[in-house]
Amino acid sequence: MMWMSSKALRLPDAVIGPGHDFAASVIEGLSRTRKSLPCRFFYDARGSALFEEITKLPEYYPTRTEIAILEAHAAEMAESVPERAVLVEFGSGSSRKTEILLKHVRDLAAYVPVDVSASALDDAKRRLLERFPALSVRPVVGDFSRTLAFPDDLIKAHKLGFFPGSTIGNFSPAAARRLLGAMRDMLSPEGRLIIGVDLKKDARALVRAYNDQDGVTAAFNLNLLARINRELDGFFALDCFRHEAIYDPREGRIEMHLVSIKDQAASVRGRWFRFLAGETIHTENSYKYTISQFQDLARSAGWLPGRVWRDAGNLFGVHELIACLKR
Repeated sequence: MMWMSSKALRLPDAVIGPGHDFAASVIEGLSRTRKSLPCRFFYDARGSALFEEITKLPEYYPTRTEIAILEAHAAEMAESVPERAVLVEFGSGSSRKTEILLKHVRDLAAYVPVDVSASALDDAKRRLLERFPALSVRPVVGDFSRTLAFPDDLIKAHKLGFFPGSTIGNFSPAAARRLLGAMRDMLSPEGRLIIGVDLKKDARALVRAYNDQDGVTAAFNLNLLARINRELDGFFALDCFRHEAIYDPREGRIEMHLVSIKDQAASVRGRWFRFLAGETIHTENSYKYTISQFQDLARSAGWLPGRVWRDAGNLFGVHELIACLKR
């Protein structure tokens, strides 16, 4: 199964070697007129730990709100899953939210968590087997937005996809459409997808969620530069950059940036980059949708929108998507 691939790059000599995908992406992003870094590189061990802290912050509503929705409605989400189906989770991480679904899905053929972190998959598998000893856990190490090799013996099984956490918001609408289309192809025929989507709301609440008063999100953002220093022989003065989160109402998205406090230079594997005071590195987008906007997006990717579960405050929605017979 082929997923969307990144633009081909000619790798500089300094990039070849361990971590060359990371290095190539960093060098390519910092070479742009408007500098950027892919948000997928946030999640080294330190970044993952910081994100876990973020999910517990009072300002950051998505995680606790989605968990509450899942706890209230997981039985409904699982009720039409046939016996010997396969539960596929994209970007599974710790698989904590998955446990809520697993309590209600009976006689699974397998649970297939997909994640870039082999250690996270190992930890999750160990924990899940302690709680669900009869569960067949078949981890797949990989980036779900790229090429994904699915276990051959499970290809023909009925599949329920699970994509929580509003991760779909990190993709532009065009990229989200391609990703949803690839997921639809993988989960077909007769597959379904349960997906978390952050809802549009007051801009002040959104900005607070990405700019907490304790500075945890700032540390998470700055850790990307610290990771470059650690892994790519980088030289970034972390105290010369600051975190910024803004809401763009025209695009309907939160943007995270690292702002250069002064004129300066930084290096990655011997390549130097100049920064003017106030210049930014764009590190993440998080698109927000109304219910109807996301359903239209899903239809354009070959899905039939099903039920939607949301909280009383209309902060977050969990959508059911059903694979159409024809695209």
